This record gives sequence, structure tokens and C-alpha cells, in this order.
Amino acid sequence: MSEKTNLQDADGNVSRVIRVGTRKSQLARIQTDSVVEKLKELHPDVHFEIVAMSTTGDKILDTALSKIGEKSLFTKELENALEKNEVDLVVHSLKDLPTVLPVGFTIGSVLKRENPHDAVVLHPKHKGKRLDSLANKSVVGTSSLRRAAQLKKRFPHLEFKDIRGNLNTRLKKLDEKDDFSAIILAAAGLRRMGWENRISQILGPEDCMYAVGQGALAVEVRARDQDILEMVSVLNDSDTVLRCISERAFLKHLEGGCSVPVAVYTEIKNSQLYLTGAVYSLDGSDSLKETMQTSISSDNQVEEQEKVDEKVQRVGITALKVSEAAQDAAVKLGVDLGNLLLSKGAKEILTVARQLNDAR
Repeated sequence: MSEKTNLQDADGNVSRVIRVGTRKSQLARIQTDSVVEKLKELHPDVHFEIVAMSTTGDKILDTALSKIGEKSLFTKELENALEKNEVDLVVHSLKDLPTVLPVGFTIGSVLKRENPHDAVVLHPKHKGKRLDSLANKSVVGTSSLRRAAQLKKRFPHLEFKDIRGNLNTRLKKLDEKDDFSAIILAAAGLRRMGWENRISQILGPEDCMYAVGQGALAVEVRARDQDILEMVSVLNDSDTVLRCISERAFLKHLEGGCSVPVAVYTEIKNSQLYLTGAVYSLDGSDSLKETMQTSISSDNQVEEQEKVDEKVQRVGITALKVSEAAQDAAVKLGVDLGNLLLSKGAKEILTVARQLNDAR
């Protein structure tokens, strides 16, 4: 159990203090504030204190993420603070969290997903255009191998170059210089920042499938802290949990990460979970894409778990109050789809992509 910190007000009332870790960027703070607001509504007697810190990924701004080769770029420092009891829970973008977490940690909740698709943001002089109407050899900025691989194939007349930095920095680079005609960003981040008016085009799955976990926020806790796990579990959104478990299981089975182009698309319709997964060569010329589905019938959505231990983690997620049978079905779906792609040659495509990326 974590050491409990208490706060006494002027009237002598004592309230528990929960410290919440976050990255320092404006978007990370907005995301964390939104989670803390929800927790405050549910626990008005608890005092939530936000602790912001910089991570390795925030500090290394001159190198493409896929080249750094570190799986926990945006999470390691936050997890160190969690391990040392300096914070009690941490808010992340789920897509930043590796599919295998360090021992002792778990994702205690995955909140309702924002739009998971990617968005096109144009240089002001190209206002009103779309990717297909940009001039030949126009340069599009993205730091994601996944986006570049899909978009190179879909829009061969465009050129793609790395662009790093947080949202504010990337938008500044786009607007104040002439290096880029457009940049590709996650729609979720733009919406959370209140910059929806900058979105010129949302890229549907036929143009660009998204990253595993994209658009979802996750709360990471110490796996042994039963009370904190219970506290954050009410934030779980069942559909988002099941979609993201299947996506993470797929990625884990392929042994993918930042350094290879892997993309997904999930939806739930009529108690069926559909998972589309794809792998790409760096230039998008070689790819494999398949869709599978499974039943996640909601007959038994809430099952009490008396004791939580790390055995009930599924790809790093401990989702209390979400049907265990449905979670198991979601894991199996991800693994089965991974196996299907591996049987068709996914490993070879990803191995070459990894080697070429390392050599760049």
C-alpha cells in the first residue's frame, strides 16, 4: 500500500492527498486536468495534487522517435516517480505506453476514446486544400513511420519529412516557415487543445489507419495499490478498453513499437469487436492488412474481482468493472490477427523496415 498523505484545512478537516504525475507539455497538462476533474467529482473529499515533469522524449527534440530506440520515451521518468512513491498515479496518452509495463505497474483505467484518427493541418497559404490537391513534391511533416508509410503509398505525389516537438512547436514550425505545406497530427490532441479549427481533413481508415491506443487516455498505477486501482477503475470506458486491449495484443504479438509501421482500426457493432491490423514497409509499397472479429456479448459486463494481482493484467491493463470474458476475447482477437499476418509474411516486412530505419 502506498504511504498515505493527508492535508488538514483551517477548520481541522483532514483530507487525503493523491499526487498525480504528468508530462509538462500543455497537452499533457490539459489531459491530466480532465482526468483529475472527473476524479474530483467522484471523490470531493480527496485533494488531488498535480506533479509535472519532463521525460526523455520531451528533451530529445532533434531525432525522430523511431531512431531513438527507447520504448518508454515519454513514460520512464513518470514511472520512476511512481515507483518511489513520489506520485500515486500517472496520466498518459495510451499510445505512449509499451504493451509490456515494468513489473509492479498496471494501467488501472482507459477513458472514453477521443477521435483516434489522424488529421491534416495545412500551412495557412494552402487553406481549403486537401492532401490530394497539394502540388507535386509538396512536403508534409510527420515524425511517425506509420503515417509516412501509409500516406506515401496513398499520395505518391507528396514528399514526407520528419518533424519533432510538441503540438505547439510543430504548429509553429508549420506556420512560421515555408518548409512544410502540411503536417499530420492526431486529431485527439488538436481537439483537446481547442485547435479543431486547424483541422483541414480527418484521415479515414482508407487513407491512414491509426496507432495502437491513439486517442485514449490511460491512468497508470502501482499494481499493489488496491484502493487507488478501485478509485480509478470507475473511469474505465468498456468499449474503449476492449478495443485498446485487442489493438495492444495485436501489436505485442507482432513485437511492434515506434520503430516499425504498424496500424490498426477497431469498431464495436452489435456486440461484435472488429479489428483491422496492418504492417507496412517504410515506403508503403509492401503491406499486409486483414480484419477479424469476435463476440463481446454484454450479458455479463460487470464481474466482481475479489483480489487483484498482476496475473489479471491484459497487455498491461487491469480493467475492473469490465467483463473478464470480453477482455479475454479481445486479447485472443489481437493474437489471432497477429498470427494471421505473421503467417502471410509480416515478420519479414517488419524486419526489413526495422533494419532500413536503423540505417537511415
